[in-house]
Amino acid sequence: MVKHRYSPWIWIPSLCIAEEIPSAVVMFVALLMFLQFGADETMAALYSGLLFLPWVMKSYFHSKVRKAGAFKRNLHVVELLMFVCLMGIAVYISEAKVQDWLLFIFLFVLSFLCAWHELLSRMYYSRMLYPREQQLFRNTKMLSSQLTLVVTYGILLIVAGGFEVFFRSYQKAWAMESSLVAGGFLVVFVLNFVVLQNPHVYNRHQHESLVEAVKTELHSFARFTEKPHVLGMVISLFLLLLPQALLFNTRVFFLLESPEGGGLGCSVQDVGFAQGTIGVVAFSLGVVIGRAMMKKFGQRAMFWDTAVVLTLSPLAYWLMARYPQPDNLLLICCMTFFAQICFGYGLNVCRPFIIYISEQRYRNTTNFLYVPLVASLMVVPMALSGWICTELGYEAFFFACVILAPLAWMLLVVCKTKQILLNDEK
Repeated sequence: MVKHRYSPWIWIPSLCIAEEIPSAVVMFVALLMFLQFGADETMAALYSGLLFLPWVMKSYFHSKVRKAGAFKRNLHVVELLMFVCLMGIAVYISEAKVQDWLLFIFLFVLSFLCAWHELLSRMYYSRMLYPREQQLFRNTKMLSSQLTLVVTYGILLIVAGGFEVFFRSYQKAWAMESSLVAGGFLVVFVLNFVVLQNPHVYNRHQHESLVEAVKTELHSFARFTEKPHVLGMVISLFLLLLPQALLFNTRVFFLLESPEGGGLGCSVQDVGFAQGTIGVVAFSLGVVIGRAMMKKFGQRAMFWDTAVVLTLSPLAYWLMARYPQPDNLLLICCMTFFAQICFGYGLNVCRPFIIYISEQRYRNTTNFLYVPLVASLMVVPMALSGWICTELGYEAFFFACVILAPLAWMLLVVCKTKQILLNDEK
């Protein structure tokens, strides 16, 4: 093993923390901010769905980033820009009048920086560690990411709710919250500035324009589409992910909506605890268990298990809407735990699809939601979910998500998806 100035036990968690904190703001906290700053459910879901676009787009810059090299320096630059953006959000929110569309622009820039940072950190990780070392520290990377998710998501909302009670103003509460996030991220940035070092696996700097980079990725995409049954693969994965994409934002709407409106009337703190803490713990636990099961038994044995479990989570929200108990936080947490552990466990079904279509490009990715293939299939349903839910009502909407599962299973059989993936594994 190559001797490093700072142990990977230090810089891997530090890099993961820098990746996950701003991502938590973009993927979870932003939705609450849109709602409290005047956006209705339709627009809040649209804004939140569009925040996934940078994760779709980042694939087209892969070639340029890889050839440019200087990953350590670029990581520092991107992290500095992320701090500036977080601080800019805090300053803007503290102003007298906040426009939801302008807040979206700030958060879209932050989302773009998050996607760029994930791309850079993945390449840095690959060049700092040889393949044998990557195997050794893969669990460290995954555990660091999952622990940061668990700590960050729930605490951000719980603290924001506490500030709202203390200041008696949601605007002051979010301004203080954003300032604390920016300050915490500044500490992480300084830590990474100290512990990150130049990779020992160098690549020569090669200039490539954005147009050339896009052409390179389109050529790679064309090569992937030449594989047999790739369209059936994409449609199968889309239907498997469709209920989760529709639930991604609407589950929070449901928890916050008053009982008269068909929701459960939870406070921001309740949402932070149930969805942001219990839910994220369950999601992380599901991801780890599913990953371990696939590693032990293989994707052939676990394919249908993960596919079926993934589509079970909408059942929990339909039952809560059908038999609401808004004052029973324990029951809400239990149902949320069930829904999210199914989501995390079942999300591992994406692995064979990603390997088949994109080969080994995303082998060091710990969260499949960051993969452009997955993000591109989820972005449109996520953006439209608020409008669909408003038209149908919560109970009918969640029931529709439940009955989408058999469609996915049927298509998997018709397209012989498992058989193709099984042969590919051989």
